[in-house]
Parts: sequence; structure tokens; C-alpha cells
Amino acid sequence: MSSHLIAGRNPVMEALKAGASIEKIMILFGVKGNVIEKIRATAREKKIPCVETDKQKFRDFAGEADAQGVVALLGTKKYSEIEDLLAIARELRQKPFLLILDEIEDPQNLGAMIRTAECAGVHGVIIPKHHAASVNRTVSKASAGATEHMAIAKVTNLVSTMEQLKEAGLWMIGTDMDGGKSYDQIDYSIPLALIIGSEGSGMRRLVKEKCDFLIRIPMFGKIQSLNASVAAALVMYEVVRNRKAAQRV
Repeated sequence: MSSHLIAGRNPVMEALKAGASIEKIMILFGVKGNVIEKIRATAREKKIPCVETDKQKFRDFAGEADAQGVVALLGTKKYSEIEDLLAIARELRQKPFLLILDEIEDPQNLGAMIRTAECAGVHGVIIPKHHAASVNRTVSKASAGATEHMAIAKVTNLVSTMEQLKEAGLWMIGTDMDGGKSYDQIDYSIPLALIIGSEGSGMRRLVKEKCDFLIRIPMFGKIQSLNASVAAALVMYEVVRNRKAAQRV
């Protein structure tokens, strides 16, 4: 678990709605708006201290974050266990759909992928403990508050985690520029974990070797790769489209 700040109006509002363990909310003196008033009202309902402060104290508290005049201090961010992620799918009576992120180091990318995952109905996100961004206030801000809704597991060894998921019946589908099939040529109606590699070098060799399928996103321009979060979004929503189509058959 790790203590962190959530900065920004919508992220703070989402954290309140998600029931996050907020210790205190700080609002810059003079800041107004509908969302700010909703934050105040929700904080009162939940008996969370909500205080106004001057620019200097707010800057000391929020740092250099683009906070839009409001920040929330969370006591802890509790990471989930792998079994928790699978249990979410079982409770929803859905085939598991997990997202595994292999050494994503850019907090903005991590936040964007968690946001898309939450919107796409992913049951959980798995990140490594080492050589990767953790869920901090930058990630929370980039996710627009999705980190407070999404179950996130932090694991020591991605390869052994993939083996555990395979034993649970999931198929491992990795994105790779040299993948054998285009991302839109796969049947995603199976229980699966989608693996996205790091921004620079992609998936590590051992992670790639554990994949059951390697898929690629066709490139038609002079630049031969997409931003990791954009690639992840394309494939996640192809999973959604494919599964919806399978339900209609």
C-alpha cells in the first residue's frame, strides 16, 4: 500500500464516489464551480474534512501538480491480489478480461491505460513491482480518477503470474510489432489477459515467450509504432467489440 494525493476536480470527485479512503480535501481559496460544490457537498455527507487554504499552503500540499484548485489526500492505495481480479469476473458472470502492463514507466501512459481499462470493463490491471511506474498522484490524475475504481495487482514476477493465470484458464495475448496476426483477427470471447509491453522495447523476452498469441497493429505511415496507451486502447476496445458481437450470435 502507498499513500498518495489525487489532484484535479474530476479525479477527486471520482475518488469520493468510489468510496476511497480520503483523509482530507484541500481547496484553493476562491475557487468556484459546479464540481467544486459537488465535492464540498459529498465530503460533508461522508464526514471528510474539506478545508480552504491560501496559495502558499496549497502549493506546499499539492506540489507542482495541475490540481485545478483541489487535491485529496488518500490514506492508502490498497493493491489487490490476483484472485481478487478473477473473483470480479466471476461475480459479474463474465469471462475474465485482465490487462498486464510489462514495465510501463511513464506515469501518464499508465494512468491513461488504467482509465481506458476501466471504461472498457476490464476486470483488473496487473503491474510489476520493479522497473515500472507505481500508482501515484500523477497516475491518478492521468486516469481521471479511474485508479479508485479499478482493481490493481502489483506482482513480483510477471512470468509466474502469467503461469498462474494460465492454470486458471486464461489465454495470454501479447501485443508485438512482429506479431503473427493483426489485432482484429483474434477471437477474444475466451478468458484472457492482454499484455502491453514497455514504451521503448516492448515486452521482455520471457514475458513474450509465455504468450499464447502475439498480435500486431498494422502501421500505414512512416512511423512504425503507436504510443503504448493508444495501442492498448485500440486492442481493449477490439476485445469489447468482439465480445459484444459474439453475444449477438
